Amino acid sequence: MKLIVFRDNLKNGLLAAERAVADSSNLPILKNVLLKTVGNKIQLTTTNLELAITKLISGKIVEEGALSVPFSTFYSIVNNTTHDRINLERSESSFMVKTDNYEAKMQGSSAEDFPLVPRMESMDHYMEIDPVFFQDALQQVISAAHISDIRPEISGVLFDFQMTSLKLVATDSFRLAEKVIDGGRFKHTFEAGFKAIVPLRTAQELLRVISRTTPLLVHCDGNQMLFTSDDVELMSRLIDGTYPDYEQIIPKDAETEIALDKAHLMNAVKLVSNFSGKTNDVRLSTDIEGKTVTVHSVNQFLGENKYLIPARVTGAQITDIPFNWRYLLDGLKSIQGDSVVLRLNGNNRPALMRPESDISFLYVVMPIRV
Repeated sequence: MKLIVFRDNLKNGLLAAERAVADSSNLPILKNVLLKTVGNKIQLTTTNLELAITKLISGKIVEEGALSVPFSTFYSIVNNTTHDRINLERSESSFMVKTDNYEAKMQGSSAEDFPLVPRMESMDHYMEIDPVFFQDALQQVISAAHISDIRPEISGVLFDFQMTSLKLVATDSFRLAEKVIDGGRFKHTFEAGFKAIVPLRTAQELLRVISRTTPLLVHCDGNQMLFTSDDVELMSRLIDGTYPDYEQIIPKDAETEIALDKAHLMNAVKLVSNFSGKTNDVRLSTDIEGKTVTVHSVNQFLGENKYLIPARVTGAQITDIPFNWRYLLDGLKSIQGDSVVLRLNGNNRPALMRPESDISFLYVVMPIRV
């Protein structure tokens, strides 16, 4: 194998693939990246057996071949060299990296020893969706996800595909986010709906490496999901288990509904949180006239502070409903638009936040139990 590649192309390819590299002492080959010539492209592949990332880059292929090499050392060489052109060459199991004034000889491993990346049973069924819209939708829900060893079924994002819509859902049992993507936003060849729990790490990588300029294709065969976009592929195992019946906790009615400016509320939460206690609590109250919301917190060691926001309040007056300010802020950051609606049902029942002008997204958060 003999290759000539521009440094930036190689560096960007390695950056795309690095998150699937595993630090495994039991299976050291997972610390490697597989280099392989495919047609007139150079393919870089990494895997941790749960997630596999494949990136194609351009380069001059003088001689075809394949070899896996230690990712960390290889990336460090590429990142620190100052020359634009890099020559890569395999000699038996050795791997040479050369520039005009630098040469390194690394010990590689046979491509046959590198773990086989699973393939889909069939590529006939897929969804095609605009990558910008998909990533923006995923970004709205991902902050509510949390890795849990006790409840692995919530350690990811639920893809609930219903033929005419796709729901993305995430929860950590204290808050929940749901985004509904209407069928007009995608096209598909699936013959039936499905539910799949995509691991949180895979969802995070989809935000990082998927191209935002070419359509995203999504394949699912029940055990794994494949995402392809331009020159990047992400193959991921799915989380076993049944996702919680989350719809039953979404409030259908509200004792109190508040409409207010999102930026004001975000600023209030940030300022008032400086006095929050160990539970990270800030409290919401409304005035009797239904024209303002007070965000306040008390700290026995620091003091207290409050922030008044003009609002449109309908329904019952609320007093001192405590929320985790970080959860509130995550929800507000996920909401698109200038105005937000809060739907509250007292101190012990879930509260709902959503954009005032968009019913496709909602964020549910539990008050802190005092």
